[in-house]
Amino acid sequence: MIGSELAGWLARLEQRTPEARIELGLDRVRQVLQRLNPALDGLPVITVAGTNGKGSTVAYLEAMASAAGHRSFAYTSPHLLRFAERMRIQGQPANDDAIAEALARVEAVRAGMPLTYFEHITLAALDLAARSAVDLLILEVGLGGRLDAVNVVDPDVAVITSIGLDHVEWLGKTRLAIGREKAGIARPGRPLIVAERRLPAGLSDVLEAGGARLLRSGREYRVRRHRSGFRLRHQALKLELPIPALGGACQVENAAAAALALLQLGEPIVRDPAALARGIRQARLAGRQEVLSRQPLVMIDVAHNAAAARVLASSLGPAEGRSVAVFAALADKDVEAMAKTLDVCFDHWIVTGLAGVRALPVELLANRLGAVPVAGSVETVKSPPSAVRRALEFCGRGGRVVVFGSFHTIAEAWPELEKLG
Repeated sequence: MIGSELAGWLARLEQRTPEARIELGLDRVRQVLQRLNPALDGLPVITVAGTNGKGSTVAYLEAMASAAGHRSFAYTSPHLLRFAERMRIQGQPANDDAIAEALARVEAVRAGMPLTYFEHITLAALDLAARSAVDLLILEVGLGGRLDAVNVVDPDVAVITSIGLDHVEWLGKTRLAIGREKAGIARPGRPLIVAERRLPAGLSDVLEAGGARLLRSGREYRVRRHRSGFRLRHQALKLELPIPALGGACQVENAAAAALALLQLGEPIVRDPAALARGIRQARLAGRQEVLSRQPLVMIDVAHNAAAARVLASSLGPAEGRSVAVFAALADKDVEAMAKTLDVCFDHWIVTGLAGVRALPVELLANRLGAVPVAGSVETVKSPPSAVRRALEFCGRGGRVVVFGSFHTIAEAWPELEKLG
């Protein structure tokens, strides 16, 4: 249940500028930030960009800092179930009333300056972070990097987790163009950690020209997996770290990037390798290959693009019984690419619709899967909770259900999914 004051603020912001509205640019945010003047000087900042893996990397940063006895503030988006998930203090959602007060302070100083929904809440997050007695600020980019609202803050360390095709209408139609936008979070002379190993041709030249101190996976640092964990090497640094708590083949790279980011801070927040290891084991993040039930196996994942679908497919493997997809997506997503990648994982697809103007209508989604075509049968169900009930009925106790497609898919299906706990 969201606090009434925060609910009122979010409703007013949504009415003024709907959350779906995107206006990239930093001028408005910079002007209001100067008026707000949050006391951020001296607070170490790590900014994380990437097509996928941002949320997991932030979770590792939070957990490792906490394991070392430090207090972090993390700003992420979107949320899964509660708005307060976007602003976390030492891994826990901030107080609803405190968020509402921060939103009010932004409103008081903006003096008529038009702000988008995301810009307003980003400024509120920075204000709240400055008032929360933390010793590390972690910022997750919302879209791209160069022109994203969080980029008004100069990071001490920047991280790019991955570069894939998503939001092409805003960031460009190639991985090189998208990579350029993400590289905009870097600052000359400061570390830029790039966990993506398959850099598009030409991007290394762009990164080098930017003047940041580059740490690229497979070049300036190396990550080697083994049965009990992974080895991280950079110059004289040699660390043995455990298997990450979060599921997915990409998690070793994400955990390694987070560990390296903390070690690159001018005054390292975490010096003790044991704290890094504890954080990697203890990190938690809802909706990332999260298993809610074993009989039947029910997994939820916020995968919403082709690259994330590949990671999910690599983790699923063959099922012993019937394997059912519960799939809903937003209209701007490449659902054909996702379906082609995941087709081998499912015998049956249950597609459903989502609320909101950005949702892909269920009938259109079913038609697009049929045009791929997927090998499994396709069934339409009106709502995500009904789709989950139907999937459980179809697969039986020995089967598998995977709910995926977007944050919205998981959130709207949650009234049924939470019964599995």
